[in-house]
Amino acid sequence: MTERDDQYCETEFSAGHPDAPAHEDEGGGGHDHGVSAQTATGKHRKRLIVVLVITLVVFVAQVVGALISNSLALLADAGHMLTDATGVFIALIASLIATLPATSKRTFGFLRVEVLAALINGIVLGVIAVVIFVQAIARFGDAPEVHAGPMLIAAILGGLANLVSLLILQRGQKESLNVRGAYLEVLGDLLGSVAVVIAGLIILFTGWTPIDPIASIAIALLILPRAYSLLKDVVAVLLEATPKGLDVEEVRAHMLAVPGVAAVHDVHAWTITSGVPAFSAHVTIEDGVWSERDYHEVLDELKACLITHFDLDHSTLQLEPESHAVKGIGLHE
Repeated sequence: MTERDDQYCETEFSAGHPDAPAHEDEGGGGHDHGVSAQTATGKHRKRLIVVLVITLVVFVAQVVGALISNSLALLADAGHMLTDATGVFIALIASLIATLPATSKRTFGFLRVEVLAALINGIVLGVIAVVIFVQAIARFGDAPEVHAGPMLIAAILGGLANLVSLLILQRGQKESLNVRGAYLEVLGDLLGSVAVVIAGLIILFTGWTPIDPIASIAIALLILPRAYSLLKDVVAVLLEATPKGLDVEEVRAHMLAVPGVAAVHDVHAWTITSGVPAFSAHVTIEDGVWSERDYHEVLDELKACLITHFDLDHSTLQLEPESHAVKGIGLHE
């Protein structure tokens, strides 16, 4: 047996312990592969509902304010608020659909619906930004009169509502792409409200109305980077990139530290949806250990290692003796 640091992958429970992962067959599938874990978005559903209500109320107030004040900047901010509401609504619907059970035709259920919802949200954000930018440019040639009073009242109301929503979503945005999308939209809205307030103050004290389309362009420029960031993360999930924060080589090293493991190959790590990473690998077991030691114990230790050190609850491991690997078609990293 190759000399290793056996303590490198020490886990909180060992093989045979009542809390150790169960194994139902020799293929290494220690659990039902129809994923039923609660999604990251689902855990924060109540927060999203509260934010949705706040956003819709402020949207109505800002539309009324924009019509009274004739402010494009305020109307742009209201449009962005509507986008926020739509994004949160999509996230809520997606989180409900994602809880539908897996079937023989959809073994992962509808978990990816959350990712698709985030994709739609990012695209809509980008379209809204472009529309706002075009409208603002058109206004430079014919700047209408803007009433600063109603504009300021509606913008301040929107800013306060955005601040409250931001605090509500702060915790969940680190766990879910959909919650993060809503968080980024609210953050952009808060900055947009600040821009509208500044523009309103300038119009109130100087009467310089071109600041209104300038503020609109500023809002559009705030939206675009957020849309790009969200779409980038969505594409990473759809392309099944390695989950953020997971070092595959470190995982391999931990697995190799389990006594009896000779090699780890065909390693794959991806994200099914936010908060649900998945992992698979072929594990070559030393022939001596294979014949002398119940290989179920090796499987239990490997599962415990992945769960304890890397939070990889959903893993599929194929165990094979060295003699079988030598006769195979070759190992793939």
